[in-house]
Amino acid sequence: MNDKPLRLEAVCKSFGAVEVLRDFSLEIARGEFVAIVGPSGCGKTTLLNLFSGFDKPATGKVFTSGHIRMIYQQGGLFPWQTAGENIRLALRHIKDPVEQQRQLQEMLDLIDLDSFAGHYPHQLSGGMRQRVELARGLAGESDTLLMDEPFSSLDYLTRLRLRQEFARMLGERPRTVVLVTHDIEEAAQLADRVVVLSERPARIHCQLHLDLPRPRDLTHPEVVGAVHRILTEMGLEADTRDSLAAKINP
Repeated sequence: MNDKPLRLEAVCKSFGAVEVLRDFSLEIARGEFVAIVGPSGCGKTTLLNLFSGFDKPATGKVFTSGHIRMIYQQGGLFPWQTAGENIRLALRHIKDPVEQQRQLQEMLDLIDLDSFAGHYPHQLSGGMRQRVELARGLAGESDTLLMDEPFSSLDYLTRLRLRQEFARMLGERPRTVVLVTHDIEEAAQLADRVVVLSERPARIHCQLHLDLPRPRDLTHPEVVGAVHRILTEMGLEADTRDSLAAKINP
């Protein structure tokens, strides 16, 4: 079994005259949770699209193995299907109807939405819809989850709750995860490794490793230290400090 199921080797990618990636290389180990952060427009989502096969490099090589699923920021659920039917799509490879139903029930229990299985996406709150997205991503035989800002459209408290729930779900159903996020706290709270990208054409500016079990408290010293380091590397630490000071002393 390949212990590096996701690899980019010397990848170059442009969109018209805009060069996004130049000789970009990255390896992700099986079972690793990697968060990718960086300036807006630097190529974070492009990396996910390359790994998923939705996009192709101009030059260089992309290597993937196993079954890959995408979890989107919003709108990934089929509106004409119920929550249960959306999750069942990830189980359609299971031909035995009894076993398929058993696994569907297992996922509904995992996200605590058993009583909402018959509801359509428009009848669910944003947090509920995202829990259904997570359940569909984790259901069945997926090996890797590619996550593009999955919590960014939610309010702050809902994001905090969903991070904790997702960490719990991963504990029960481990996967290789690549998370693209603008939320530095989210990256430090969830990831085993945070990859900080530069302005485009993107390169890896730095990487941070967090050897902490999940779920993690936002106030844990290593999480706080990682957030500070990432902000500093991105040149944002002083801006953040000044912004907080302005709120405290208007």
